[in-house]
Amino acid sequence: MDLDFSIIFKYLPILLQGAGLTIELAVMGIIFGIAIGLVAALMRLSHTPLRYIAHFYIWLIRGTPLLVQLFLIYFGLPQVGIEISAFASSVLGLGINSGAYLAEVFRGGIEAIPEGQTEASLSLGMGKFLTMRRIILPQALRIALPSLSNQFIISLKDSSLCSVITMAELLQTSQRLASTTFASLEFYTAAAAFYLLMTTVLTAGLHSLEWRLSKETR
Repeated sequence: MDLDFSIIFKYLPILLQGAGLTIELAVMGIIFGIAIGLVAALMRLSHTPLRYIAHFYIWLIRGTPLLVQLFLIYFGLPQVGIEISAFASSVLGLGINSGAYLAEVFRGGIEAIPEGQTEASLSLGMGKFLTMRRIILPQALRIALPSLSNQFIISLKDSSLCSVITMAELLQTSQRLASTTFASLEFYTAAAAFYLLMTTVLTAGLHSLEWRLSKETR
């Protein structure tokens, strides 16, 4: 068996392009997921019928695989006249999926804030919306940051599933290069190394952010 890892350097620019797209998908997906998750969390905490809609969304998304959700968005929606590009489908799928998990993270963070803070804010005439925006959410987001960081890392790795809907991210790029050069072990090892490097850097950055925020609260 002949292994030649030097071939990786020949195609390094292509791999870097795929890695860049992977990061872009993960970042946009998590931003979209944060927005969805925060809205769903507030809906779940409301005393209106909206909480049932949020509960159904969370139950549905957490109970089905991301891969199936991507297939439904990219291959299924065109059957009902809704055409979405592979990139938009990837971001939408990652966002909707991560949003269901982040909704529970945000809900837990909000419920961890003592009720007395809300009562004190309302007694000062701040109103429910202002209290939530200026008092509750900043503290809840700080509490939820470790779980949010973990979901970001998961989304980065889950972006590899977008390769099945023709997205030329890191995994599909590696697959294409492996099939044309017959150097499967080399390119899949390189892909694994890229993912490990990205998650390591991301983890270090997020841990640094958590430490700074915890230092400010002490």
